[in-house]
Amino acid sequence: MNMENKVINLLKKVGAILTDDHFVLTSGRHTAVYINKDFLYPHVKETAQVGRMFAEKFKNRSIDVVAAPAVGGTILCTWTAHHLSRLKGKEVMSVYTEKDKGTTASAAESEQIFRRGYDKFIKGKKVLILEDLTTTGISVKKTVAAVKKAGGKVVGVCVMINRDSKRVNAKVVGAPFTALGVFEVESFPGEDCPLCKKGIPVNTKIGHGKKFLEHKK
Repeated sequence: MNMENKVINLLKKVGAILTDDHFVLTSGRHTAVYINKDFLYPHVKETAQVGRMFAEKFKNRSIDVVAAPAVGGTILCTWTAHHLSRLKGKEVMSVYTEKDKGTTASAAESEQIFRRGYDKFIKGKKVLILEDLTTTGISVKKTVAAVKKAGGKVVGVCVMINRDSKRVNAKVVGAPFTALGVFEVESFPGEDCPLCKKGIPVNTKIGHGKKFLEHKK
């Protein structure tokens, strides 16, 4: 089984791929299919396996640090650094970026920055950037910018699942880009959402539907 099928089957196994509903993504776009990464992380064995997949993919590259935007990417980042450390026989560190303090802005409006002194682990280092899912690539793009600003060299960017391979690519994120798997999910801006026009209720328990409806009021 190739890696792409392996990671998608793993997500299906833990019930992380949801269909036939009305979801709002982190980006604010709407979709009928949702990959709920939060259903993966309680399963430590499967999460570790995804980290191993990332590590195997980059085991022949020179990497000092693995970085990711919080929150979900942080978990994968730690597991990947763990497996890379074992494969390479040296310490590969794990750090993460966060949204600007105090902001309630969307991913499109806020910046990703290093806090907690993590920027000192980036300067002069070769950095692999990870993310769990991408729809627009904005969070990853901002993490690339944060690494460069801190004086690190981006070796590559890799995501667990790319939900839109036509829109999210190396040109968009500003660095060499790849994914463990591609699971194309059609999504729409809120104002043009056919699910909204059909009157299909927004799922407020999974995704960002509750926030969407609050802003709509």
